[in-house]
Order: sequence, then C-alpha cells, then structure tokens
Amino acid sequence: MTVRFHPVRRAVVVFTTLLFVIGTIGTNLGPALVDEHPLLVLMLSSRNRNLFASIPYVDAPTFFIVGFLRLLAAACALFFVGRWFGHRALEWTESQIGEMPAIYRWTERFTSRFGWAALFLMPGSNVVCLLVGHLAMTPRRFFTTATAGIATRLTVLWFGGKQVEDQIQGVVGWINRYQWWVVGALFGVSIFQTARRRSPISATEPTHTHEHNDNQEN
Repeated sequence: MTVRFHPVRRAVVVFTTLLFVIGTIGTNLGPALVDEHPLLVLMLSSRNRNLFASIPYVDAPTFFIVGFLRLLAAACALFFVGRWFGHRALEWTESQIGEMPAIYRWTERFTSRFGWAALFLMPGSNVVCLLVGHLAMTPRRFFTTATAGIATRLTVLWFGGKQVEDQIQGVVGWINRYQWWVVGALFGVSIFQTARRRSPISATEPTHTHEHNDNQEN
C-alpha cells in the first residue's frame, strides 16, 4: 500500500497546485486584461509585471490588499510544502524550471546562508519560500519576514510605478493592439513547459510502500 498524506498536508499541496495553475493563467492573460480587469489579474497572479502594469488602473487599497494577500497565500503554501516534503518539493521545483540557470543556484546558495534576508528581499520567489521551509525556519519568523518583505515590495512598486504611470499605459496600449497574439504565444510557451512537468502531488508522493499512522504525519 502507498503512504497516505495527512489531510492537511494534502490540502496544502492541492492548494499550491491550484495557485500554480491560476497563476499561469493570470500571467498569460495579464497583458490583455490588466487595463479593463486589473482586480481579476491581480487575484490570479501578483507577479511583479502584473503588479506594475496594474498601477494606472487600480486604487492604492486594491493594489496593496489584493497584492499582499495573493503573494502571502502563495508564500505560505510553498513554505509548508518545503517544510513537510523537503527534497521532493525542491526536485519538483527543479522540474518546473528544467535545466537550472545560474541565478537559481545563486538563489539557493544565498538562501541557505542568509535565509531571512533572502526571504525579505524575494518574498515572492517560489524557490526561496520552499527553501526556507526545507531549512526549518520557524513559522513565526517566516510569517514576520515574509509580510515585511511583501509590504516593502508593494510599496516600492507602487510609488515607482506612479512615477512612470503614463509610460505603463503606453506599453499596455501597444500590447492591446496585438493582445491575443501575445496571449496565444504565452499560452503556447506554458503548454510546452507543462508537458515537461510533474504536479507537486506526484513529486511529493512517497516512493516507499509501507503505511504510516496519523501520529507519524503530525
């Protein structure tokens, strides 16, 4: 028999997978929808480019509240996946990226040495959140550092974006002339990459065959 996940752990992995899927959709649809449906785009994906592109089209409370909650939800989910599943979670992340670029290895080394600083500077990084969980950072320290890092990132993006608001609108307007070509190309890339990936659930599925009781899962 295969090992059964604790229900909470499985729920977190499923939630992480859902965030990954809707994040991919939001990233690909962002160029076409951010001017007319910025709230929807931010709810789907609060990557830097979506956050930055949304600035001319949302008010400050929407930007900060939605962006903060979306980033924090993904960060917390990935932290606990890394904390509970360790190397399997990191192997899954590597399978998403494919051949490891130098920046990934640098991020991994930096996080291993300066976990809290890496988290503060890159609170939206999947790799960093998984690693600090795997490296056994306490949940309290993670939450404190991640919230401070996310708040700082949003503040910098908001006030920086306000300085170039007209330029952002110009770029979005140009993209809108070719929006569905852009969206189609982005989805094409995503489909190609997805064909090479495994889901977090399959990556974290234990490979041995004896069964643990619930006490061992806690």
